[in-house]
Amino acid sequence: MSIFGRIWDRITGQGDTTPTNAPTTAASPRPNFDNVTSGSASAPAEPVDVEAIMTDLERKSGHKSNWRVSIVDLMSLLDIPNSLAERRELAKELGYTGSTDDTATMNIWLHKQVMQKLAANGGKVPQELL
Repeated sequence: MSIFGRIWDRITGQGDTTPTNAPTTAASPRPNFDNVTSGSASAPAEPVDVEAIMTDLERKSGHKSNWRVSIVDLMSLLDIPNSLAERRELAKELGYTGSTDDTATMNIWLHKQVMQKLAANGGKVPQELL
């Protein structure tokens, strides 16, 4: 499964890999993330409130997180490995064309792309995170 697919599954509560502390949400169809560089035609019927889910995960974790701007923190709250290798793989999946050695630039780009892909596939994402 793609890394973005795991992000989607954790946020929507689908699949066997949902963290035990994830809030329950209505099941929605899982978009096909074989080509995550474009939006999917099978968005969920009800928007998935990404901010509410992430805020709830942050509260339940018991520590402050910077998930609104940090791809590392976002992945961490979702219990997805966030190593440089994992982030480079996510960058490849999402079509990053910059240098993966410039991790600061890559991480900023990744966060923005993940938020945009979540929104394109039925996630309700605040405008300031797009």
